[in-house]
Amino acid sequence: MRPRWNSTRLRSVTIAIVLTVAAALYATWGGRTTGSVKAAEAPAAAVVVDGESVTLSDEQVKAVKVAPVAGHDFVPRHETEGFIDFNEDHSVQVFSPWSGRIVRALAKAGDDVKRGDVLFTIESPDLVTAESNLIGAAGVRQLTTRALERARAMFESQTIAQKDLDQAASDQQTAQANLEAARAAVRIFGKSDAEIEQIIAGRSTDAELRIASPIAGRVTARNAAPGLLVQPGSGTAPFTVADISTMWMVANVAEDELPRVHLGQPVEVSLSAYPDRTFEGRVSNIGAAVDPNTHRVTVRSEIRDPRHELRPQMLGSFVIHTGAAQRSPAIPLTGVVREGDGTMEVFVTSDGHRFVRRAIKIGLQQDGMDQVLEGVANGEQVATDNALFVANELARQIR
Repeated sequence: MRPRWNSTRLRSVTIAIVLTVAAALYATWGGRTTGSVKAAEAPAAAVVVDGESVTLSDEQVKAVKVAPVAGHDFVPRHETEGFIDFNEDHSVQVFSPWSGRIVRALAKAGDDVKRGDVLFTIESPDLVTAESNLIGAAGVRQLTTRALERARAMFESQTIAQKDLDQAASDQQTAQANLEAARAAVRIFGKSDAEIEQIIAGRSTDAELRIASPIAGRVTARNAAPGLLVQPGSGTAPFTVADISTMWMVANVAEDELPRVHLGQPVEVSLSAYPDRTFEGRVSNIGAAVDPNTHRVTVRSEIRDPRHELRPQMLGSFVIHTGAAQRSPAIPLTGVVREGDGTMEVFVTSDGHRFVRRAIKIGLQQDGMDQVLEGVANGEQVATDNALFVANELARQIR
């Protein structure tokens, strides 16, 4: 026999059913409306098809630049720091060849001089002695020459014997030889033949010696001062002159890089003083020893400086080209994603929306480009700018 429902129980069940249906309708239609508003306000999210690719929305694609992989010339090179210095192969320390005191210092540090220009003068007692001997030898030669002329005249008149004429000729020859020796002694002091003749004619000595520059260049150091006693080849040179048409670029190369560095290799130098310019030269000298403290080797290169713009001790970065250029696929640095474990990745696309993650192997980094050794080929489309954004979208959707 079926149970009978009273009116109170029936009303309760009816109310419960109505409330349940109302709640379901509200959840269904109310939820869709809220979702529709949110979807209209926010851009579409990226869609991950699998764990290695992501499809970006139209709005997200605008933040990513896509370009084909292209070839680029990469030159094996070594970068290091260094400085500019004088070319010591073309630098001369100017000493006085004779002892004496400096009378005049005619050149100043920084002056440009020509070969033969007088740098300083000294007062030399040795020169006075040589000039005195010259004057004396010239007087004796003149006396013996006159004596020989008289002896010849007397011999012709048979006033003297042959032996007396021979003796006069011998004395004159000896005097002539002594005069030539005295001339040579004075010439050693830098006196010209005209000046020597002037000394003989004037019968006067000049103790001042002129010390000239042996090369054309710039006075890079001056230690000369009037009254300073100088000795040949001892102490500090009174003057130093350097040919500054070429300068040295001195760099220090780590010993493990040394096998790649050879004489004649091209060198590029960027200096702090001239940030927009590059100076070029070639390796001209490699040090014979390794510094025991730094384990580096000094490498020098020579550079032409016709406008005399370079100054010693200017700091700069040196790039030594250690091999021939290699043409390889290249991707801008902003197109390569570097993971924490050292993995290098790019994102390849065929339609500009779906990006596939691909591991690559890179080599050199030059001119804002990464050399690609493995992973992609020329012509493939990759994210070349803001690739990290694509990687973050992939990682976020996977999570």
